[in-house]
Amino acid sequence: MIKPTKFLIFFIFAFIISCETKKETATETTNDNSISKEGKFKLWTWITAEKTRTDASFDEEFKKYGDNGLDAILINTYGDPELLARLVPIAKKHNLEVHAWMFTMNRPGDKVAEQHPEWYAVSRDGKSCFDEPPYVGYYKWLCPTRKESREHILGLIEGLSKVEGVASFHLDYIRYSDIFLPIGLLPKYDLKQETELPEYDFCYCDVCTAEFEKEHHKNPNDFSNPAIDMEWKNFRLNKVKAIVDEAYKITHENGKLLTAAVFPYPEMADHMVRQRWDKWQVDAVLPMIYNVFYNEEIDWIGYATKQGVEDLEGRNTELHTGIYVPEMTVEQLTEAIHQAKSNGANGVSFFDGPAITDEQWQVIKASQKP
Repeated sequence: MIKPTKFLIFFIFAFIISCETKKETATETTNDNSISKEGKFKLWTWITAEKTRTDASFDEEFKKYGDNGLDAILINTYGDPELLARLVPIAKKHNLEVHAWMFTMNRPGDKVAEQHPEWYAVSRDGKSCFDEPPYVGYYKWLCPTRKESREHILGLIEGLSKVEGVASFHLDYIRYSDIFLPIGLLPKYDLKQETELPEYDFCYCDVCTAEFEKEHHKNPNDFSNPAIDMEWKNFRLNKVKAIVDEAYKITHENGKLLTAAVFPYPEMADHMVRQRWDKWQVDAVLPMIYNVFYNEEIDWIGYATKQGVEDLEGRNTELHTGIYVPEMTVEQLTEAIHQAKSNGANGVSFFDGPAITDEQWQVIKASQKP
């Protein structure tokens, strides 16, 4: 805050100049990093980078993406800003925009978090993701309420957001663990999930339940059916939203945008993983509309895309449809891109780059032609 002094006029002048400079910088940043440029239908892919690989091998991979018409790559460096900085110029060489992709609430292999078992989310039946993760060993979800775990996550976001040349920070696993798995994956785990089961219902740690009880004068551990308590559900939706909104501030302060990989459309995300992304402060969402995970046909990609686009109406958030390519034929991939484009998506992202076949690349490249 500026305090009146005998140099008040000087400070006011300096303040105005400073604000104007910041405004110009912000405008330049927004223009440089806008998600969709000049209305172009954008093509992305997610990839994971291992630091042991050589620059030459990355150059070869990124050249393939650029030559086949991709505009952007979302790179998972396991939160390593040095590796990300190393890859940016290689990607730029092939006219690829770089987005810093990071597992956010699910933090497998996080050596800092592992030193603090109390940071991890706890299920309704009292099991911690630290030593008893649900479904799979890499489900290491952190509590979104506890101050220390939140600050750790936001610190990682800030580190990647400071990397020069990055267009956005990309949130992934920005939610709770699945209360319901996609129906197509249930046989793999030999599961039936017809109600919210205690072992998949998070976070019942002491910090979450105490804060909720202080606000609402009731303890979730006393509920006979927690699924029907709307305040408890909304409490958890808002905890995830709070991290997203804070990430938005951090990324924009560093001249970057914020993007997120999310579940297919808001009601579905709310139901399955306590994620209400149509209420977030975020520049673009990439809903993973992976039809095979849900035993759905290709036209479901259009249905889910349209639902998300309509739910985002009036908000300054773009939608780019995520497509799962490994099991798609050439005809199915062609139709999937058409379904996304004709139902209002600003682009599509393919999961994942290394899995795309030569025949699929031909479809992707051709999709950019008028």
